[in-house]
Amino acid sequence: MYRTHTCGALRASDINTEVTLSGWVSKHRDKGFMIWVDLRDRYGITQLIFDEERTDKAVFETAKNLGREFVIQVKGKVIEREAKNNNIPTGDIEVLVETLTVLNRSEVPPFTIEDETDGGEDIRMKYRYLDIRRNPVKNNLLFRHKVAQEVRNYLSAQDFCEVETPYLIKSTPEGARDFVVPSRMNPGEFYALPQSPQTFKQLLMVGGMDRYFQIVKCFRDEDLRADRQPEFTQIDCEMAFVDQEDVMNTFEGMTKHLLKSVHNIDVKEFPRLTFEEAMRKYGNDKPDIRFGMEFGELNAVAQHKDFVVFNNSELVVGIAVPGAASYSRKEIDALIDWVKRPQVGASGMVYCKYEANDTYKSSVDKFFDQTDLKAWAEITGAKEGDLILVLSGPANKTRAQLSALRMELGNRLGLRKSNEFAPLWVVDFPLFEYDEESGRFHAMHHPFTSPKKEDISLLETDPGKVRANAYDMVLNGNEIGGGSIRIHDKETQQLMFKHLGFTPEQAQEQFGFLMNAFQYGAPPHGGLAFGLDRLVAILGGQETIRDFIAFPKNNSGRDVMIDAPSTIDQEQLNELSISLIQK
Repeated sequence: MYRTHTCGALRASDINTEVTLSGWVSKHRDKGFMIWVDLRDRYGITQLIFDEERTDKAVFETAKNLGREFVIQVKGKVIEREAKNNNIPTGDIEVLVETLTVLNRSEVPPFTIEDETDGGEDIRMKYRYLDIRRNPVKNNLLFRHKVAQEVRNYLSAQDFCEVETPYLIKSTPEGARDFVVPSRMNPGEFYALPQSPQTFKQLLMVGGMDRYFQIVKCFRDEDLRADRQPEFTQIDCEMAFVDQEDVMNTFEGMTKHLLKSVHNIDVKEFPRLTFEEAMRKYGNDKPDIRFGMEFGELNAVAQHKDFVVFNNSELVVGIAVPGAASYSRKEIDALIDWVKRPQVGASGMVYCKYEANDTYKSSVDKFFDQTDLKAWAEITGAKEGDLILVLSGPANKTRAQLSALRMELGNRLGLRKSNEFAPLWVVDFPLFEYDEESGRFHAMHHPFTSPKKEDISLLETDPGKVRANAYDMVLNGNEIGGGSIRIHDKETQQLMFKHLGFTPEQAQEQFGFLMNAFQYGAPPHGGLAFGLDRLVAILGGQETIRDFIAFPKNNSGRDVMIDAPSTIDQEQLNELSISLIQK
């Protein structure tokens, strides 16, 4: 038996108990006649004491030579600790060691394995197995486990059945780029790794499984960022004989359950915004509603003077920054520089201070009088002491720029509190979005999303105005889940493929298996998928998913620990009938 207790288990009630512990040497303090060792495992830290008078001489000498991260086993008696440590649960006791066994030695680690480490991100990713020993990473993984377990508990209680779907599937042209896998047994042919189990979960509904879920790996070969990895995990769900309200109520319930079980927070309301409302009020379809600063459209009160910049703009729009009228010119200039960065792309910004006694001071006083500026304040909801910031230009681009500024100010002003949670639904998305580069419409979500019944007639005349039976759940400015009511009849699905530019032959080749299944009694169905990585990060008070993944990739999609991706030898390539083009 390597241990009778873990390193986080012993308390004052265990004094005089003979115990066996195993773990890693976290700290080693040698006072000559006395040695203290902090022994660490996943569960905590227990202080060990080696006393020259009370400890066997050979054991004492071995203890002198222990290094950091040595794996050891000790046997001894729990005694009361003289200098108690209230910062750890085991701080009232220590173990007077009687026997010591070195189970494995360790090289000196490349960074300190402590909460506040001296290791940069690159070195910690290379030695991720050491990084996992640190509390911040370990606790994130344990937190992820807790969230996943609560998801399973909730969905199982709602009669959902977990079903595994294939990882080796057929490549399809819609969506992000696929990761492809060559088939040795079928030379020149390839599998694709799934971007989601979308078609399989729909086939499960045809199969009568009624309520399905899966916590599943998905793969997308796309550019990376803080909240994106080439492989990620979805909470994938589908329900038969449901409408949009049924699906939304079910997963609203799941989110409430998670917030209650994980943080003991009761969320009463899930506001709903249409896509059009979200874009108009916040400039994006995943708004953070923990704070205000809603957009105020100023065209009617800003385009009647000789200020050419506004007059030539499709949209003039502003926000009121609470309490920021006290900003100095230097601080305002810094904000102007921020929106002019290439990542945001604004050409400039106008500001107006709402000062005391109902007076206004702006950067465009030459063109606008106090009556004009008061109208700006009324539309943006500004109060005395606020700063109004105004952007103008093409509507979609300007909204995106102001949205980025709003989020930045929310961070700077401390309005995006990690311990506050504000979920909402965004509904009524456009079914299609037009891609200028390809010159055609693409599905905003995916080609299996059902159009609103009342908009189907617009498919032929004005496809850009067709709304989808689609819904996204947003939490703290992040989309954590999205879904839709699906098409469940062959005729509508064929019509959808037609408007996405598929010929009948292409649609049959790519998705014939699904349309054929629809001919055998497909029920009305819909579902939703949560991004587990992102959901866990937000519930954990962060927005970077990498810290909640055991072995993440870097921003180049590389696993620097195992050095992947890597080349393979020519013999393997020959077996796969693949020849590489030499550069």
